[in-house]
Amino acid sequence: MIQPLGVILAGGQATRMGGGDKGLLILGDRTILSHVIGRFDPQCAGLALNANGDGRRFTNLNLPIIADSIPGFAGPLCGVLAGLDWAADQGASHIVTAAADTPFLPCDLVPQLQLAAENSPSGMALAASPSGRQPTFGLWPTALRDDLRAALLGGLRKVVLWTSRHGAATVEFSDDAAFFNVNTPADLDQARGLL
Repeated sequence: MIQPLGVILAGGQATRMGGGDKGLLILGDRTILSHVIGRFDPQCAGLALNANGDGRRFTNLNLPIIADSIPGFAGPLCGVLAGLDWAADQGASHIVTAAADTPFLPCDLVPQLQLAAENSPSGMALAASPSGRQPTFGLWPTALRDDLRAALLGGLRKVVLWTSRHGAATVEFSDDAAFFNVNTPADLDQARGLL
């Protein structure tokens, strides 16, 4: 299977963490984002970071920084759209996304999503774990970017509503810890324990 381009979603406001960039918090001897990149990059043909505001704060990552094209922090689907536009400009057929605050993401995320997408009429797949859907972890076809843009401009914000329209497949991962995300200072302490 051809590796898709990867997009790390870091476009939120981190309000539960008190603002700032959760991905730049230190976990062990490096940032959370460094952990994400270390697990995600080998699975992808290339990576970009979806982030809003001044992209210079991420220059040391040496990744393209792509901002939401729809203003107002309208949720992860805006980051998916930014990634789809970026990838389409490079002639890619799909992107795969992961959240910037999930340092333990599965090392087989991409191949599992690709296998699941074979059962979807649109070629789209989302991850799930025993605790439920993980909608920021998905494989998305660039051919649907204009449909997604129209949905967002029409006010849609729920990932599951849009993906259900297109028959997204679901792949169940057995480990909830793989999708552990750092939203609060207490979560960061827990992640240090998991590390």
